[in-house]
Amino acid sequence: MDDPRADFLEINRRWWDEAARLHVDTELYPLDEVVAGFDPRRPFEDEEVGAVEGLALLHLQCHLGTDTLAWARRGARVTGYDLSGESLRVARELFVQAGVSGTFVEGPVSEARERLGEARFDLVYTGIGALNWLPDLAEWAGEVWHLLRPGGRLYLVEFHPLLGVLREDLPELDPSADYFYRPEGLVSTDPGDYADPDAVREHSANVEWQHHVGEVIQVLLDAGFALEYFAEHDAMSFSPWPGMERVEGQLRWRLGRGRPRLPLEYSLLARRPSREV
Repeated sequence: MDDPRADFLEINRRWWDEAARLHVDTELYPLDEVVAGFDPRRPFEDEEVGAVEGLALLHLQCHLGTDTLAWARRGARVTGYDLSGESLRVARELFVQAGVSGTFVEGPVSEARERLGEARFDLVYTGIGALNWLPDLAEWAGEVWHLLRPGGRLYLVEFHPLLGVLREDLPELDPSADYFYRPEGLVSTDPGDYADPDAVREHSANVEWQHHVGEVIQVLLDAGFALEYFAEHDAMSFSPWPGMERVEGQLRWRLGRGRPRLPLEYSLLARRPSREV
């Protein structure tokens, strides 16, 4: 088989198009519940961002639009952007069923500025499981910078990169895994799916990249952002290990009793300065 890294965008697009079909109405994407009013985001998100009523919000890598819909219900004027056309088809239908307005645009993050044209935003939101699909975070930070109005903010909620060095079967260190970025990326051909482990995929190949926290913060500082907030969290929107305990009323899980508390997600808020030198 040819090396998927040679055409990672197309490889990953196929993977996410198939994921969109597999993810409908799984435990991680309960679309009927979301239409009925369930908010799949983490409770700290509103606390960290504050009011979004009337703000122009861009959700980069929005997938099925469940979090996008939650922001729209908080009063934001939302635009969802994603590489996968099939994901956006599901997202548009979700918004129709919920009776909520939103705009959706297809394309890779590296072309977001071009595809969104003159649109500028007060808040760019990037949620869980997004940065690992990007090979170049400096490019990502530059796109976000240009999509924000002066004074606008980036809000990022992401899996903690510590997860990348833990074993798949237990939350213990995998001595073969790298915590730090490797430009060649990691090719996976796992036939299953994170939302449906029993699924048998037609397009199993994908390419991901590990980005450590220091790298994320530094590319934002290098792009000119001012870091306003950073936090680590001991629960996450995924349950990969046996014995994890679901947080009541949330799509989040913690390590079970007897396990040490580890950072499983992190969040940060960064601002494009109103006045730029």
